[in-house]
Amino acid sequence: MRSSWIEYKGKKIFYQDFSKHFYNSAAVKAELAEVQKVVTSEPLNSVLALSDMRDTNIGSDLLPAMNAASAATKNHIRKTAVLGVTGMKRKLADLLTVLTGQPLKYFDDIESAKRWLAED
Repeated sequence: MRSSWIEYKGKKIFYQDFSKHFYNSAAVKAELAEVQKVVTSEPLNSVLALSDMRDTNIGSDLLPAMNAASAATKNHIRKTAVLGVTGMKRKLADLLTVLTGQPLKYFDDIESAKRWLAED
C-alpha cells in the first residue's frame, strides 16, 4: 500500500496515493481496497482524507469500485480534498459525488489541500 498517514499543523491526514497509475485500473482498485480497510477502521466522521489522483486515468471501468469504496467509507470521512481531477475526470468525480453524497473539494496543489483539511 502506498497510502499513509501524514501530519500537517497538528492534524492527522490520510494521504490516499492513487497517483502515477496512468491507465492501470487494477493498481488503483488494489490501492482502493487497502485504503477502504484503513478508513473504515477509524471512528465515524473522523478522517481527513487527501486523495491524490494526479497522473491517473479514471475511466468508467473504475467507477463501480470507486462508488462502492466511497459508500463504504463515507460515514468515516470528515473532509476530502482531491488532487489531479480536471476535465473529464472532474465530470466523473462530480457524478461520484452525486451517487454517493460524499462531497469532494478539488485542489491544484498539495499545500492548499492540506491547509484546507487542517482548518476547523
